[in-house]
Amino acid sequence: ELTDRDAMKKAAEGSLAEYNNYSTNKMNLVLFTFAIEHIIKIVRVLNTPFGHALLVGVGGSGRKSLATLASFIAGYDVFQIEITKGYDQKAWAEDLQKVLKVCGLETKPTVFIFTDTQIWKESILEDISSLLNNGEVPNLFPQEEKNKIIEEITTIRPQVTANEIYNYFVSRCKENLHLVMCLSPVGEAFRRRLRTFPSLVNCTTIDWFLSWPEEALRGVATSLLAEASVDESIKKGIIDICVDMQLRVTDMSVRFYQELRKYYYVTPTSYLE
Repeated sequence: ELTDRDAMKKAAEGSLAEYNNYSTNKMNLVLFTFAIEHIIKIVRVLNTPFGHALLVGVGGSGRKSLATLASFIAGYDVFQIEITKGYDQKAWAEDLQKVLKVCGLETKPTVFIFTDTQIWKESILEDISSLLNNGEVPNLFPQEEKNKIIEEITTIRPQVTANEIYNYFVSRCKENLHLVMCLSPVGEAFRRRLRTFPSLVNCTTIDWFLSWPEEALRGVATSLLAEASVDESIKKGIIDICVDMQLRVTDMSVRFYQELRKYYYVTPTSYLE
C-alpha cells in the first residue's frame, strides 16, 4: 500500500521536469492525484510483457499527455503517426514498417500512441488488431525489404532458415512494441469498432478517464492562476467560482440527459479555456 503520497507526487513532478528538459515538445501538466494514478496504471501496463493499453475518455481528458509521460518514466521511446493532407495507405504502411524495424532490428522498446482522431479510414484498425494479436501485419513488408531484414538478422542467428529468421524478427517486434490507444466513448463509432475488432478489448488493459474530481479542478485552477496579479483573497474566490461552475454544469448535464435524453459533454478542455 502506498504510504507516502507526497513522495509520489514529487517523483512524478520530477519525471515531468526531466521530460521537459529532455524533449522539444514540452508539456505543461498539473499532476494532481487523479492524474498520477493514471500514470501509474499506464506504467504498470507498459512494464508487463506484451502489455497494451486502451485509454477511454472524452477528448481533452489528458490521455495522450499522461501516456507520453508514462512511456518516458518506463524508459521507452514514443512513436506517433502524423496525419497530413495527403496521408494514404502507402504512408501508413511506411510508418508501420518504421516502428516495427525499430522494435525488431534495433530491439528498442517502443510505445505506439494512437488516437481515434488518427483513424483516417476504418480498415487500418485491421492492422492495429493484427499488431495486438501477433505483433505483425501480414504482407506489410515487400519481399525486397523482407530480404534486407533477414540479411541483417542472419549475423545474429546464422545457420537457421530464412523463415525462422523472419519469425524471430516478428517475436522481437511483439516483445518490444506496446500499443496505447486513446479512444473516446462518445457516439456509435466506439461501440462499432469494439464489436468489429474484439482484440481492441481482449488484448489490452482498459483505463477509463472519468470526469475530474473537485481536488483536480482546484489544483489546476490554483496552478493556472498562480501568476495572476490580483489580491490573494480575490484569487481564492475566482478559483472557487471556476470549480463551482464546472461541477454545477456537470451536474446539470446529468439532469439534461435524464429529462431530454440528450448528452452534453463537459470536458476538461472547456474548463481550461
